[in-house]
Amino acid sequence: MNSYLNHYIGGAWVASEGGTTHHVIDPATEQPVTEITLGTAADVDKAVAAARRAFETFSQTSVADRQALLSRIIAVYKTRIPDLARAISQEMGAPIGLASAAQAPAGLAHFAATLKALGEFTFEETIGKARVVHEPLGVVAMITPWNWPLNQICAKVAPALAAGDTMILKPSEEAPGCAAILAEILDAAGVPAGVFNLVQGDGPGVGAALSAHRDVDMVSFTGSTRAGIAIAQSAAATVKRVHQELGGKAANLVLEGADLATVLPPTVSGVLANSGQSCIAPTRLLVHDSQVAEATAFVKAMMEQTKTGDPAEMGMHIGPVVNKAQFDKIQGLIQSAIDEGATLVTGGVGRPDGRNAGFYIRPTLFADVTPDMRIAQEEVFGPVATITAYGDLDEGVRIANDTAYGLSATISGDPQAAAKVAPRLRAGLVTINSWSPDAGAPFGGYKQSGNGRENGRYGLADFMEVKTVVGLPG
Repeated sequence: MNSYLNHYIGGAWVASEGGTTHHVIDPATEQPVTEITLGTAADVDKAVAAARRAFETFSQTSVADRQALLSRIIAVYKTRIPDLARAISQEMGAPIGLASAAQAPAGLAHFAATLKALGEFTFEETIGKARVVHEPLGVVAMITPWNWPLNQICAKVAPALAAGDTMILKPSEEAPGCAAILAEILDAAGVPAGVFNLVQGDGPGVGAALSAHRDVDMVSFTGSTRAGIAIAQSAAATVKRVHQELGGKAANLVLEGADLATVLPPTVSGVLANSGQSCIAPTRLLVHDSQVAEATAFVKAMMEQTKTGDPAEMGMHIGPVVNKAQFDKIQGLIQSAIDEGATLVTGGVGRPDGRNAGFYIRPTLFADVTPDMRIAQEEVFGPVATITAYGDLDEGVRIANDTAYGLSATISGDPQAAAKVAPRLRAGLVTINSWSPDAGAPFGGYKQSGNGRENGRYGLADFMEVKTVVGLPG
């Protein structure tokens, strides 16, 4: 079993003050694979104090110093990709091929994009008689999820380091191993003591203590909208900045007359990748009346060709979902669609044939789904797609926007026609004949999908304060 029982605070691995041991369950075997210590408010106090002390000096470092630091981190990170991929695969179930080719490198991409953004960033400008400057924000608390753990961790850690901030990371207790390895990477790269601190724990314990802490200047959170609301409420008493990337329910608006064989594979793949555990998965296929039958047959074939398999084995299969709670939630949503009258095209409740253990989900497709059904409104976070018919483009756009979320939306069809539709979609990310974001471009949501932006220069700016100075000598 992997063991990470200590926290990383003030540049050293230290024992928890009153924490309890937590076992991470391998979702493929349902057996313990990693042990950590769930931290306490006392651990949080210690980490925040270390970050506050370190801010005094780290905030005064030069851009060149921080560029050199990011370059060293990138060099060390590359040597640890196999270790990072293995931890992710074991703890949250991503097949080792996906973990090695996408999950672990996603964090590296954020460091590289941030290094580029730092070199191009304009820290000062003159407006009238005033000098406007960007400065380090302060102590940042980071609370991250399990689905793309390194992607979300590094999308926060990289710009915070580039900005001159100090930080405390609380990763998900479902996928904590890669965060511990990242702490080893940062230590080896020479991140000064106290600049980066890691406190393992859960939301009610460590997450709540960080959100309410008076010496934390900003909370950057990625996770569910429900948890995001609780964090914002907790942070309000100290008027700290709250930066959130929350849930999603992305539409895949298939334009009338689209060449389905060309445009659907790269977009529907987003429903299957990572076993559907992506906040931008374009699960709601909106198809013109004239092509519903053809699209249903095409997606049905894609679902039925997708195999489930052991995450430890190489291959094109998908793995399990992260834990029993997610498995049960997805099963409940699949059953709700059946109960509400959707047509089950393929898949359904229960594990895939031949599997009697592990949190595996049958790749599932529903047709005849109406916008009022739970399956059309609630985030599934599994390999489940729905097809809803529309009569004209205005109706298609209306259905696409008929959600509390606004993280992303996908358009499948002619790119020239799609470019005219993109401004009508209420989402922070719109992809055309694809579903993935760009690590250098801003990422974040509209509506209940959050506020603030990550990635590139927009992410860097969100981890900084803006100061106006009037009366400087000419």
